[in-house]
Amino acid sequence: MLSISEFSEMCCLSPQTLRFYHSEGLLVPAGVDERTGYRSYLFGQVEQAMLITVLRRAGMSVKTVRRALEEPNERLPLLDQHSEEVQRRRRDQDEAIDEARRFFDAWPQPRLRRVPATTVAAKPVSTPLIGNDQDDWDEVGAAVTATVAELAETAESCGAVVSGTPWRTWVDATPELRSLTSEGLYWSVEVPVAADGQAIAALSDEVEVHDFAARDELSIFIPGRDSMEKYSTALARLAGHPLDAAYIDVSRMRFVLHDGGIETAAAIRRLDGTGGTSEEW
Repeated sequence: MLSISEFSEMCCLSPQTLRFYHSEGLLVPAGVDERTGYRSYLFGQVEQAMLITVLRRAGMSVKTVRRALEEPNERLPLLDQHSEEVQRRRRDQDEAIDEARRFFDAWPQPRLRRVPATTVAAKPVSTPLIGNDQDDWDEVGAAVTATVAELAETAESCGAVVSGTPWRTWVDATPELRSLTSEGLYWSVEVPVAADGQAIAALSDEVEVHDFAARDELSIFIPGRDSMEKYSTALARLAGHPLDAAYIDVSRMRFVLHDGGIETAAAIRRLDGTGGTSEEW
């Protein structure tokens, strides 16, 4: 039998770590003195300690290590699953590092612009409510991206050409949308198109087609994946930007889908209720 100090030295694991592994059921001592509480180990337990150390160094959780020890046939599948998760976290970290560099290179600033009139092909999409959970925002992004691709394919099949950057915007729920889900958000995914009358007629048979009126906008581009904190930041920066006798109309916001980020844009209204021109700002 080996004392905990001897076993600790042999396995390069501190006594505190061995006590933790004991409490978690990963490495149970061969014996525990009822009077003193001293733990003792068998020489053969060194191999189990080694396996635990290898898996923990790989970043595997205590819960997963315990399962790997209890279910030898599942060890390789568990390791493969853990490896995929590690790769995903690394990709997320690399993305976050690139995102941080983009912020520091050019901190996002609101900009005023005149948006020209255009024709758009649109399709309604219903998604779950979004909050602080990044998965919810990613789900919205995936649904919108798939719809953009569908609209672009439909437009091209009808002889139209995608002529600008697509966007999504909130819409009031129609009965058709409400039938998709009892609770959620309702979007209109919109793709600018250029087409002759014949192509527009053909496209109108497949999806909604309408005119987007020219307007003045205040917008800000936030790089990276969309999230609650980025949306809140964009809204705060837009709301805090000084305008002369005008305000942003948050009921007419749109989210322009650039590669590498989202541009949040709000229509500008003058205090007298009319729209301005970009030259006035």
